Amino acid sequence: MNKLTLETLERWLWDSADLMRGHIDSSDFKNYIFGLLFLKRVNDQFIEETNIAVADVSLEEALLDEDYHQFFIPTDAYWSEITKKTENIGQALDKAFSLIEENNSQLEGVMTAVHFGDTQKLPDSLLSRLLQHFNKYSLANEYLDNPDILGSAYEYLIREFADDGGKKGGEFYTPKEVVNLVVNLIKPEAGNSVYDPTCGSGGMLIQSANYIKANGGTVGKFVDAKLFGQEKNLGTWAICKINMIVHNFKDSDIRKGDTLSSPKHLEHSELMTYDRVIANPPFSLKKWWAPAEIDVKQDEKGKEIAPKYNSVVSDEYGRFKYGIPPRGYGDLAFVQHMVSVLKNDGRMGVVLPHGILFRGGTEGKIREGLLKDDIVEAIIGLPEKLFYNTGIPASIIIINKSKAENLKNKVVFIDSSSEYKDGKNQNTLTAENIKKIINSYDGLEDKSKFMRVVDMSEVAENDYNLNISRYIDTSEDEVIIDIKATMQYLTDLESKEQEIDGKLNGYLKSLGF
Repeated sequence: MNKLTLETLERWLWDSADLMRGHIDSSDFKNYIFGLLFLKRVNDQFIEETNIAVADVSLEEALLDEDYHQFFIPTDAYWSEITKKTENIGQALDKAFSLIEENNSQLEGVMTAVHFGDTQKLPDSLLSRLLQHFNKYSLANEYLDNPDILGSAYEYLIREFADDGGKKGGEFYTPKEVVNLVVNLIKPEAGNSVYDPTCGSGGMLIQSANYIKANGGTVGKFVDAKLFGQEKNLGTWAICKINMIVHNFKDSDIRKGDTLSSPKHLEHSELMTYDRVIANPPFSLKKWWAPAEIDVKQDEKGKEIAPKYNSVVSDEYGRFKYGIPPRGYGDLAFVQHMVSVLKNDGRMGVVLPHGILFRGGTEGKIREGLLKDDIVEAIIGLPEKLFYNTGIPASIIIINKSKAENLKNKVVFIDSSSEYKDGKNQNTLTAENIKKIINSYDGLEDKSKFMRVVDMSEVAENDYNLNISRYIDTSEDEVIIDIKATMQYLTDLESKEQEIDGKLNGYLKSLGF
């Protein structure tokens, strides 16, 4: 029996997206493809589990006893039943998803996050072709080349859909190289709880778990880590939930909602805390406090009267002790939320736009408070054009609530703005770029034009401005010109020019010109 390889699986799944082109916007492909992929997977797995169970019990019992299955599939949600449909296929799919949710509480809201019943977008002819396409291979474990390829293929699809979606791709996906860098900087360990307050499709959480696994943090076949995340976008939340399942992190705790105005991970009405916190929040999010935007008034000319966030933001969890960020920049609201849920011996890494390093006003006061509390461990400047949703360069801030003695009252600055592989539309970090940054950070040795360990007194002298160029000089050395030698060189050139002109005139004269 030929096993399904990752290469074949990736090509097969991406071809399904090509079937949809011209029917719906490419940025919406992912919602439908991921839904069908998961439906096919749980059905194939259900049949495989049934075949194993019939060695001990009757077929009827094997089909109906939920104890034999990771996910229980009712009859009307069988893949074999849906593929028999020739009309109203979308409605049949919606019904199947709803039935699967009803019978599997851990999938509540996941399967019905997208609707197939819109015949204008998804006519029966298209859905029939899609189902036939997905029928080509079985996704049961026995047919997979190895147990991990489904998770790898899912990651591949997320990345490809981000590429296809352009700027919209940045809303749910952070380039894997950036994720890998941040994870290697915060170094999660076996037994850690890891939390992402803007988890998107879950890439940062999964890479954190992979890092722990690669460093020996497993218990049997399971990674010794607890993963927590929250995502505001319903469709992206559903994708993240499925992503966790296909990676065998089915016990992860991914919740939906606005993290800033309504954090969902609570314990005894208090925010839960974590060993590692990691995130790539939306850059410079405007109107970030939802309660303040419910009833925004207008003046007599119809112009919006912006609410003053210093007056209207009131957080019951006390997260904004350093100050209330302005309405137009939510970056430091996310940072303060992350700091609030970080354990006292925890570390966090957050990707943010450069502006938060130097903007003044309230943001400057928040930055000063973080630095005076000595929890800012490192600032890493990244190259431009790494992200889908912006071409501007970003930075990584590392927060450590329990700094090593040699880093207390110091901040590590790394300028990696020139560490990248050039791309037509988007630059990438190479393995060598990442290794250079991590090795420098771990080694803590000053390196000209790249890294410096700066004393907090120098930061204070700069009014707590963290603009990297204030601490690392990346300018080229000035070339010293020898004026006397240069003048002599120009004189020699002039003499040679006169000599050449004389010869040329002689040649022309001999030719009769």
